Amino acid sequence: MTIDEYAAWAANAAKVDEDPSNERLAYLGLGLAGESGEVAEHIKKLLRDDWLDKAGLVEELGDVIYYWACLCAATGQQPSELLKASAAKIKRRISEAASR
Repeated sequence: MTIDEYAAWAANAAKVDEDPSNERLAYLGLGLAGESGEVAEHIKKLLRDDWLDKAGLVEELGDVIYYWACLCAATGQQPSELLKASAAKIKRRISEAASR
């Protein structure tokens, strides 16, 4: 399954339509923030306990991707195009940092 196919599936599962309400966008954004917090919680516990629950972290990363994919669909963006744009932006930053 490609990232674009996953986003289409996630949007269908979450019943995201082409013109979502502000409430729906807020729900998805808060879902993304909440799941990102769960990822942070695993990292915090790693620092505290010197042990990482990799399975739990991976599960939460999957939830992050789900909400991210839903937000991509809700805003009419193809995830693959966002990934390309993100990579280009990061490459520019690395190049700029290296030239300093």
